[in-house]
Amino acid sequence: MANETEIKYLTPITVETQRKKYCRFKKSGIKYIDYKDADFLLKFVNEQGKLLPRRLTGTSNKYQKKVAQAVKRARHLALMPYVADLLK
Repeated sequence: MANETEIKYLTPITVETQRKKYCRFKKSGIKYIDYKDADFLLKFVNEQGKLLPRRLTGTSNKYQKKVAQAVKRARHLALMPYVADLLK
């Protein structure tokens, strides 16, 4: 008979590994972020309408500034809401 102290799992234990963040703009070669493409800009905004920080999205400083400017322009032209409840 097996040891009583031995622990058996039905499924293997998953160990969370940290994926390396990358700048999607550098990887894709995007130089200009279009403020008229609201669907693309929604990826950088949370459910409440706030911009996601660089540490979560992985974008570089240069492109984070461009994303912020594009979101601000889209909001000014009413392509995106300033504040929203459950935006996505």
